[in-house]
Amino acid sequence: MQRRYDIDALRTLAFCLLILYHCAMLYVADWGWHLKSPHQSEALQWPMLVLNRWRMDLIFLISGLSVHFLLRGTGAGRFLAQRSWRLLLPLTFGCLVVVPIQPYAQGVANGLVEPGFGAFLLRYYQFKPWPPGAFDGWQYGFTWNHLWYLAYLWVYTVALTALLPLLRSRAGRRLQAALASLRGGALLSLPALPLALFSILLQPHFQETGDLIHDWYRHAIYFSVFLYGYWIGNDAGLWAELARLRRRALALAPLLFAAYAALIALLPDDMPQSVQYLVWTVRSFYIWTALCAILGWSHHLLNRPLRWLPWATEAVYPWYVLHQSLIVLIAYWILPLKFGPLAEPAIVLGGTVTGCFVLHELIRRVPLLRPCFGLKARKQRAPAGVGPALATAPKPA
Repeated sequence: MQRRYDIDALRTLAFCLLILYHCAMLYVADWGWHLKSPHQSEALQWPMLVLNRWRMDLIFLISGLSVHFLLRGTGAGRFLAQRSWRLLLPLTFGCLVVVPIQPYAQGVANGLVEPGFGAFLLRYYQFKPWPPGAFDGWQYGFTWNHLWYLAYLWVYTVALTALLPLLRSRAGRRLQAALASLRGGALLSLPALPLALFSILLQPHFQETGDLIHDWYRHAIYFSVFLYGYWIGNDAGLWAELARLRRRALALAPLLFAAYAALIALLPDDMPQSVQYLVWTVRSFYIWTALCAILGWSHHLLNRPLRWLPWATEAVYPWYVLHQSLIVLIAYWILPLKFGPLAEPAIVLGGTVTGCFVLHELIRRVPLLRPCFGLKARKQRAPAGVGPALATAPKPA
């Protein structure tokens, strides 16, 4: 089966966008984050909102696509074991080693943690509650911060594996075929209806707290698009239709966002419930149309062996694990130095990219570190003069 270069490229670009988004969180006004710069801008709110509505939906949809390809020719048990290793080890290592600088910096900035990172770690690894409001997750004693995606993805992977008998049943295949057969306006609209329904039924009752156990609204949305990705898979007809509709989707998505933005800007906070349902429905259609535009254009433009793609495909996982801790660390260092509104974000972004690049180049060369950042074990080269039949290599994790 031919490799889908567009999916690899889209995954890379989606996580690059995530890095830019998290850098911008330092500067967008009125949006809480772990640290905030004095150089905040209200003008950033609208472009950030454009991205915020679909950025994680796109990442979970791509994850579902990846599962579709990984399951081909692999037993469910072996697949689940492999995915658990590649998700839970980086999650655990990241929580213990990579993430702690974030709650430390946030706690010091809030005046609720004493300076001194070594002493902080000794207290942090006790996993006891911290003073209220010290950092995000203070009540649990630790936090996974941006690595929440790995925990959610593992849960969805387990759920999908458990559902495989149903998904592969006659009824499941009919449902998948029905989705793959959508064309034209039906493809741009019908998959948005479950997203709107879940928003209406669940969003009033479950806040988006990042609490894995009680985050049922986001679970419904993210697991739905995760399943969409799995169902879309490699259906040539559906991908051709997404490419054909790319211009229509790209024209429609901004119109839907404009309608959504007008509604939330002009309507009062205490709007009638029926009007709130309308707002969420328009938002759901914007999300799905934006996803269709992204999938269609990426398939049209990126489904070819780009020179940078092999390196980027390997780099994306370590860069994801590292980036937010580097953003927070660099901001913690330079905010007291009072750089200007241009120099400061340039230093934060440039330092984050440089740090990710350097650390990734180190990680990819150290066998013990590779699995801690989601990388497969490297195949060993056969010694000179040893034929292929005698060469041995560890199997990829």
